[in-house]
Amino acid sequence: MQQDLIFTGGRVFRGLTGGFAEAIALRGGRVLAVGSAEEVAAAAPGARRIDLDGRVAIPAFNEAHMHLLPYGLGLAQVNLRAEEVRSLDEVLRRIRAAAQAAPKGAWVLGRGYDHGELDVARHPTAAELDAAAPENPVFIVRTCGHMGVANTAALRAAGVGHNTPDPEGGVIERRGGALTGLFQERAMRLVRDVIPAPDEAALVAGIERACAHLASLGFASATDMNVGMIAGMAEVAAYDAAKSAGRLTLRMWQVLAGNPEGIAQAAWEAGLRPSAGDDLLRWGAVKVFADGSAGGLTAAFFEPYLAGAGGGTGVFTFPDEKIHALLKLYHEQGWQLDIHAIGDAAIEQVLTGMEAADSAVHPFAGRRHRIEHCGFVTRDQMRRMKARGILPVPQPVFMYEFGDLYIRNLGRARSEHAYPMRTWLEDGHHPAASSDCPVSTVDPFVNLFTMVTRKTNRGTIMGPEEALSVEQAIHCQTWCGAYTQFAEDRRGTLEPGMLADLAVLSRDVFAAEPEQILRDTRCDLTLRGGVPIFDRHGALS
Repeated sequence: MQQDLIFTGGRVFRGLTGGFAEAIALRGGRVLAVGSAEEVAAAAPGARRIDLDGRVAIPAFNEAHMHLLPYGLGLAQVNLRAEEVRSLDEVLRRIRAAAQAAPKGAWVLGRGYDHGELDVARHPTAAELDAAAPENPVFIVRTCGHMGVANTAALRAAGVGHNTPDPEGGVIERRGGALTGLFQERAMRLVRDVIPAPDEAALVAGIERACAHLASLGFASATDMNVGMIAGMAEVAAYDAAKSAGRLTLRMWQVLAGNPEGIAQAAWEAGLRPSAGDDLLRWGAVKVFADGSAGGLTAAFFEPYLAGAGGGTGVFTFPDEKIHALLKLYHEQGWQLDIHAIGDAAIEQVLTGMEAADSAVHPFAGRRHRIEHCGFVTRDQMRRMKARGILPVPQPVFMYEFGDLYIRNLGRARSEHAYPMRTWLEDGHHPAASSDCPVSTVDPFVNLFTMVTRKTNRGTIMGPEEALSVEQAIHCQTWCGAYTQFAEDRRGTLEPGMLADLAVLSRDVFAAEPEQILRDTRCDLTLRGGVPIFDRHGALS
């Protein structure tokens, strides 16, 4: 039986509308009372008291756009993220060490390198990976997840040669007619399709591993965006197995991989339907890709990238008629549409297709379709999105990690107002701030810092008029995420009757300097339904 709890001795953030309270009481997995210390004590006599000691309690974070299972699996891959890896030599050293520890012929997989942050300012090549791992196929994926480099053994396993044509919506890079090893967008499937899929035990372990890490950061809810892209329908079964075994500790909103290579059609034929499941594991949406990433020069724009960055206008994943047909199909099946579009031209392609799919027989009203990322959006596109209730799901952390690269690729003027959080809020949208992890760090305090300061990791301030208050930023990381998942009536605020999904932070972030939020704040306790899923100091043991 759950014990009654009272949190007091620090501020409780009820939500953007409710503001702050002195105390909160929890009973039976829900918020019983919130208000003054005296009111809350009277509502829950005999409850166990937890002293916040000047800390703050907030609604637990909701990660509205990430790749949870790939992240969990990736925690066991070679870490190449820019926080630790800034040189080509270090990339190759880590690959070499992993290959030496692996059996001959086993795949070596790495995730998270950023060529813009490497000392050579370019992608590694197949030849360089060959030298580091001459007896193992290697595939390393850029931080954006939209491109990766394979070595010769991996190219051979994939059956890719210098005459292999580029697939639709993808690029196999060649220089002087020779393969460099770089694959972009849908071309990556050529390599991924021959990488041995993890078995169910490995998938469940990855789910559990990722959930535990997110809980340690204050998350009680998350999204797995693009389920099925690693192991197909086995991922659906793995989530069911993790839930049955009690190893799924976060509330999950699940998004099936669409596109022809995804599992949306197979899931439909297997009988999976929109909203299947419960509040712990809900199958709600289908994802389709419209373009790539601005950092990787594959997001689709009307105006070209700067000539010095490589020029071009990016990559459309599909021609108009094909993506519009996919949007119509998934909309009419009843799924929420969660469509990846970063550049303004891709957003236009998606928005035009969504508008065409809206009909009297299958209206958009109440469907809460989403444009994921929606980074470089025009005011006209914002207006049209609001008219049909289409939600933006942006990643402010992109500005922190990639903002200076955006300037390098697109120029200052075009980059300044990317991911316009204040404009979204002031115009009445509900922007669900998220991370796209493992593309960017899932650390919510980095996202929070970025929304409050609009600073990049190099200290560049971009579009300061788009900065938010701490209250607004946490609203975007909590209630807005719940809203995109049709759950705002039960989570995202700490009001009586709401689920007791709560996080205790190590400091009162509402009274802290932004640098303290970024560098010195952590989560001390995370509750899901009043039950601890992370307890740093054993407060409830």
